[in-house]
Amino acid sequence: MGDLATLLLLLVLMAIAGIWLVLSRARDRAIQEARRRCQQHGLQLLDETVGLSGVRLRRYRGQRVLERRYSFEVSIDGDDREAGHLWMIGSVLTALILPTVELYTPEYPAHETSTAEGTNVVPFRRQYRDRDIRH
Repeated sequence: MGDLATLLLLLVLMAIAGIWLVLSRARDRAIQEARRRCQQHGLQLLDETVGLSGVRLRRYRGQRVLERRYSFEVSIDGDDREAGHLWMIGSVLTALILPTVELYTPEYPAHETSTAEGTNVVPFRRQYRDRDIRH
């Protein structure tokens, strides 16, 4: 009976080591993907690492599979830290969320953008349509 218990314990330890190796390889692949996508979008991957932040069951190509969510931090201009996320099934990237930079700021009339001095209240801006804007 003692030999059977030892064998089962050894099998469980081998299974844990195997799962750890698979997840380690998947994390390395996620780091490569995050680095590549950040470089592609002009962002800096901070700490050069990702962390597993979630797992969910998802239907993919007609099968139920585990999809892993990795979180990481990026910098847009070197002075900030923004969150990024990517989802992977195996070594396939299925979704990516990166922070965006507002490149275009529309011009609004001066009376709508001013705030009262000494307050932290910011007024809502009216949504302009093309026909509402007078040139």
